[in-house]
Amino acid sequence: MMNTDLTIGRSGHRDAQAASRSDAAASRFEISIHDTMAPLEQEWRSLEALPFNSLHNGYDWCAAWALAHDSELLIVRGTLDGELQFILPLEFVPGRLFNTARFIGAPHSNLNTGLFAADALPLPHTDVSDLLARELNHRPGHRVDLVTLEKTPHHWHGTASPLTGLPGIKNQNASFQLPLFASFERTLAQVNAKRRRKKMRISERRLEALGGYDYVIAQSPAEAQALLDVFLRQKAIRFATLGLPDVFHEAPTRAFFHALAGRCGETGNPLLELNAIRLKGEHGGRVVAVAGLSRKADHVICQFGSIDEELAGDASPGELLFYRMIERLCGEGAALFDFGVGDQPYKRSWCTIETPLRDIVVPLTVRGRFAAAYHRALVRAKVVIKANKAAYAFFQRARSRKKNAGRKTGDRDVE
Repeated sequence: MMNTDLTIGRSGHRDAQAASRSDAAASRFEISIHDTMAPLEQEWRSLEALPFNSLHNGYDWCAAWALAHDSELLIVRGTLDGELQFILPLEFVPGRLFNTARFIGAPHSNLNTGLFAADALPLPHTDVSDLLARELNHRPGHRVDLVTLEKTPHHWHGTASPLTGLPGIKNQNASFQLPLFASFERTLAQVNAKRRRKKMRISERRLEALGGYDYVIAQSPAEAQALLDVFLRQKAIRFATLGLPDVFHEAPTRAFFHALAGRCGETGNPLLELNAIRLKGEHGGRVVAVAGLSRKADHVICQFGSIDEELAGDASPGELLFYRMIERLCGEGAALFDFGVGDQPYKRSWCTIETPLRDIVVPLTVRGRFAAAYHRALVRAKVVIKANKAAYAFFQRARSRKKNAGRKTGDRDVE
């Protein structure tokens, strides 16, 4: 572990006379890099308990990903005058042309904030870039060219992120949320309650024709694991049907979700709660829709979802599952249902909040500056492609063919 420090002025409310005195008084800002999580666990959990810090950057989530992927960790710990200010949980990702440090588990996270203290100051761009370059590239081992902090909100829980001063670009995707109230009727009123109830009744009638259904929540680790396996099968079929790459195909990614399913975190909430619509009657036991939820305090995130299109696709079992989950959560003190990142029609039909996300890109080397320019160009290209349905479909098919070819030759696709 190596440390470096820089003297910076504190910010805050002050008049002209106080300003000169405050500017004269200096504070010592230090960062250190850690390659293991365990020594930081107590501090980590104290920060993750704060409501504005994302559950995707929580200790259990990151530990499960790091173990499943055998990640090389680069955890950044920042202090001001010796007081903990932040933890940025990063992992090293080697590339053909440049090496990156990114949030742990970034490919499967919906929103990242880093972990900041309640009184943390905004991170200054130049200072942080210099310190990260000095620390990360004085370590033995691989050189880091670029730090990417993807899918970060500018504002979250009504507060500007301390990361907003760092350079970035708007992510090609936003995330979508629905406020929840104690009254389910009041919650539904935000999204055309009459239409929503009508769709639910149609779904139920079609499922009754198949023998009826139960809304189930996994009650044991074994049941959670079984429902996760159903999701993975259904999703693989869906991706294949659309000619898209299966983002859940890699064994480490599957191991990561299996490590979360059925386990509870420090607060007693499941790290990944599996919900499903399961048929009765002639098709008794067959699961036609699955969703994975994670909860932190009153914020619930839908991590993924799938349906059995072969048997019950015309019954919209996925929509019915969302209806039942949201109905239940309204009575359990949840205040926000987060459909996660990515623009889909069903999300827009449910959600009243769209949260723009940024990719923060901090180059640390000359090669990193070229990599940062490439990252920004790639994001802009994705925005243009996603706006054109035909171009987006072509791009996805090409990406799927590339991934399939890579699996046959043993290569890993670096995104």
